Amino acid sequence: MIFAEHASLEEKLRILSDAAKYDVACTSSGVSRKGEDGRIGNTSAAGICHSFSADGRCISLLKILFTNECIYNCKYCINRVTNDVPRATFTPEEVCGLTMEFYRRNYIEGLFLSSGIIQSADHTMELICQTLHDLRTIHGFHGYIHCKAIPGASPELVELAGWYADRMSVNMELPTADGLRQLAPNKDRRQILTPMRQIQSGMEESRQALGMKGGNRSAYWHTSRRLGRSMPDGISRRKDMPKLTGLQDISEAKGLQKESEVWKGQDISKDIAIETADRQKAGTEDLYPAFSAGATGLTQWKHYDKNRGFVPAGQSTQMIIGAGGESDYEIMSVSEALYQRFDLKRVFYSAFINVNQDASLPALESGPPLRREHRLYQADFLLRYYGFEADELLSPSRPNFNVFLDPKCDWALGHMESFPVEINTADYDTLLRVPGIGVKSASRIVKARKTGSLDYSHLKKMGVVLKRAVYFITCNGRMMYDFLKVDEDFITRRLVGEEKELQRYYQQSQIHYQQLSLFEFLPDAD
Repeated sequence: MIFAEHASLEEKLRILSDAAKYDVACTSSGVSRKGEDGRIGNTSAAGICHSFSADGRCISLLKILFTNECIYNCKYCINRVTNDVPRATFTPEEVCGLTMEFYRRNYIEGLFLSSGIIQSADHTMELICQTLHDLRTIHGFHGYIHCKAIPGASPELVELAGWYADRMSVNMELPTADGLRQLAPNKDRRQILTPMRQIQSGMEESRQALGMKGGNRSAYWHTSRRLGRSMPDGISRRKDMPKLTGLQDISEAKGLQKESEVWKGQDISKDIAIETADRQKAGTEDLYPAFSAGATGLTQWKHYDKNRGFVPAGQSTQMIIGAGGESDYEIMSVSEALYQRFDLKRVFYSAFINVNQDASLPALESGPPLRREHRLYQADFLLRYYGFEADELLSPSRPNFNVFLDPKCDWALGHMESFPVEINTADYDTLLRVPGIGVKSASRIVKARKTGSLDYSHLKKMGVVLKRAVYFITCNGRMMYDFLKVDEDFITRRLVGEEKELQRYYQQSQIHYQQLSLFEFLPDAD
């Protein structure tokens, strides 16, 4: 076994970059910060390894663990304390050196730093904070940094990391409290939710004092505002804030014990409300000094660079899918609660891989549930950008998605009374609920209708996916083909199957799909 004191820097990098591959909770920064004289790097369009930034570029981060040593024994984790795997630990100087040298060679555009827990949560968080401090102040690194907050670390250390990082995340790991107790016995919800609340409150305070340098709002927040739904501001809790099933307002939180029947299957909702109530109960405020009555999330304003702000790219989290037997409905309810209560930028879903072959974990003979993970990402997109709610997509009586259909098609087939939709008259939010019509194409349709009536040839040019949308729309009162029926069984067979009949009809018709050309939109030369 290789330990830190015996490993070369190359061996450490190999071990700790490989150990980081199971952590997917990193994303595009959402921060635009130009380079400055005397400093190296910037955050313009920065993002994750092998992903795409807002401007379409494929970009990368140096994604590593600070250490894969860990005092915890989470049954699903390759780095758990009982596993006999090579162990290594970086020093702050080594992480700084790797980041700077990789950046100078144009290998990376930023750093994603997570960690196991060595000695204690506070000791690990101190090492991470030292690394971030050295990168920013000694090496002058001005690029993107995504840092993991260690559950159980003191609020002072979490805040310190937030002044240096662009994005922070605290992994939820498992959607239900029962799953966490069974598979991660060293962790509890309070350790996870407390730093989440602190980061949210700190971002709101920074936003109020510094403008956009305090964490840009999430897509879910903007979508909810557009639809007229109230959202929490991270500091005060408004009476008009919407409630999910099982979530209670702070004013009602003291009666949680009398409402036990409300929490069936929604442990996280209960834990979120309890976490809020704990900060108000007399006698327990000393457990959360940063969140006692009247306290704020930020206490170290005078000591750090306010030009960057506090966690300007927001926070995210990750859930492991398929390890604890939870349903898709439970997962989406948890995600919705996190978006509503903590204004998270993203919830990431990681298909469970049984790397430990533990008897208490599901065998998954068919392999990791990758198709299920994909459907959850699609449903999450519907929550954040399309205005759907978890209770619309699923229900306790229908707790899982049809893995052979995307979630919007699955929803549409269960609500055939809402279709077909007339393209030339439907409002923007109605268009968003049509399978095959996205945010951009819906906006194009609304704008184009101002100059004339639209037909199917126009929709193709606007980017509408007609192979799905054709079953749910009309143009000027007519469906695209006479044989199409607004019938659930008819549509399901064709969406799930090979659609051979429709493909033959396309070949016989005069309408053909083709690559759009820029010159189609230019005026003819005289």
